[in-house]
Amino acid sequence: MRTPQAPSGADPTRKPNPDPHPHPHPHPHPTRKPTLAPPNPPTPPTLRQLHRTATVVIVGSVMSVLDMTIVNVALHRLSEAFHSSLETIQWAASAYSLALAAVIPTAAWAMGRIGAKRTYLTALTLFTLGSLLAACAWDAGSLIAFRAVQGLGGGLLMPVGMAMVMRAADPARLGRVMALLGLPIVVGPVLGPVLGGWLIDAASWQWIFLVNLPVGAAALLLAAKLLHPDGPHDGAATTPGPHVPGPDVSRADAPRLDVPRPGTPRPDIPGPDVPRPGTPRPDIPRPDVPRPGTPRPDIPRLDVPGLLMLSPGLALLLFGLARGGEHGSFASPDALLPTLAGLVLIAAFARRALTTREPLLDLRLLRERPFGVGIGTLALFTCGYFGSMLLAPMYWQQARGLSATAAGLLGAPVGLAVGLTMQIASRRIDKVPPRRLIRTGIALGALGMALTALQVGSPDVAAWRVVGASVVMGVGTGMVLLPTMTTASRGLPKQRMTAASTILSINSQIWASIGTALISVTLGATGLTPTGFRTTYALAATLLALSLLPATFLPHRSPSRAPR
Repeated sequence: MRTPQAPSGADPTRKPNPDPHPHPHPHPHPTRKPTLAPPNPPTPPTLRQLHRTATVVIVGSVMSVLDMTIVNVALHRLSEAFHSSLETIQWAASAYSLALAAVIPTAAWAMGRIGAKRTYLTALTLFTLGSLLAACAWDAGSLIAFRAVQGLGGGLLMPVGMAMVMRAADPARLGRVMALLGLPIVVGPVLGPVLGGWLIDAASWQWIFLVNLPVGAAALLLAAKLLHPDGPHDGAATTPGPHVPGPDVSRADAPRLDVPRPGTPRPDIPGPDVPRPGTPRPDIPRPDVPRPGTPRPDIPRLDVPGLLMLSPGLALLLFGLARGGEHGSFASPDALLPTLAGLVLIAAFARRALTTREPLLDLRLLRERPFGVGIGTLALFTCGYFGSMLLAPMYWQQARGLSATAAGLLGAPVGLAVGLTMQIASRRIDKVPPRRLIRTGIALGALGMALTALQVGSPDVAAWRVVGASVVMGVGTGMVLLPTMTTASRGLPKQRMTAASTILSINSQIWASIGTALISVTLGATGLTPTGFRTTYALAATLLALSLLPATFLPHRSPSRAPR
């Protein structure tokens, strides 16, 4: 037998190795590197759960919007029923608005503390209970107090409901879902005045509040059954430790682990140092169990100083603006002092929110360009549009001598135009560039408001011409409000949607009140004449047109083409 020769240049004394990569096992396999386990994200809500949440929120929003429109129609009848002045009864509406403004800042904290479902159920309970108590009011003071209870519930309904829907919807579907939330805007302004007038004439003033009870009971049952149970910070992702795979025990040739029986000493671990029972083991990490009374890090703490600044600041600001609108001037102390105090408190809160670690409301969201630009656009547009809503009823009744019912019917086409356009535009915002759609809506809204100003300036103008110009304004409004909210919040993480919805609600409340005060002061200075209405409508058109400036910086790409 011939002995194999070593190749030339090789060491003749070295033994040949047939396997240059020896492996301890007969069937070698590539060594697997330790990998990090992917984080376990929360299970995304299903489409069915999204529809359930939207249904509950729509029912609650319809109840809230109907209540506001019905009560505004019934203020004169309430003044007669309680033998009080109209200025005193007006506090029934003011108390609702002030309580609403005071409680909105707590929405984000309440959802983080007890969960969105419990917060929404609490809001529905407060609103329904306040409606029952208001129906049982025995004088003007008790009515004002019970309307404040309603406001505490109503202030939480919109931001909490919007936050639940925004967190349940994926970004590609957000516009269509926001269109569903716009349904109460279609129903409320059209049905509210008609229903309120009918209840006042056919029944009694108590029924303007009792009508909320069956709707509130239905909303409570639907919310308890359909809303997904959640808790504090539901949906927050956890970061697990690294995952290091063990031996492949499914292989027949894999080494078996010698697992000793309980109580058997391990030969590879020295065992003379046996701790006594109850002695902490130094080699075993102890869980960090907080002591009783220690605040848990996963539950947000209430920013009490921030709450004491923002809630009274909003209430004082809205109160001062309302008083200035009533007097037609902000020079009186009861209008100027509350307005200045409110502005100082809000400015102090803003400074604290940008410097403290856990603020009541995360104003750092305004640094996100789409959200900050959207807030600026909505501020100016809301100021002009919602401020002008008091002009049409006053024009038809004061300048044209029509009844309240006729004025409500003439305003119905505008509400329908806003609502129907909002349904279309909110769905299109998922597919078209936001800047193009929203700027077109702003231009239409400003054009319609300017045309309305030209029409009302003529004493004997035909009613259809005024309504037609207002419908153009309504079409533009439907293209702006919800599409801008959708664009502002689309790119935000789910855990920041709560703060975003709260900021959007506060923004609407503040600028709608500012617009109402500006329009009231201007109309009071110019008079209830065709010329006065023309000047006031022109001011509203200017405010709408100014919102084109921040809208220029909205995203110019459609959501489907935007970089992920």
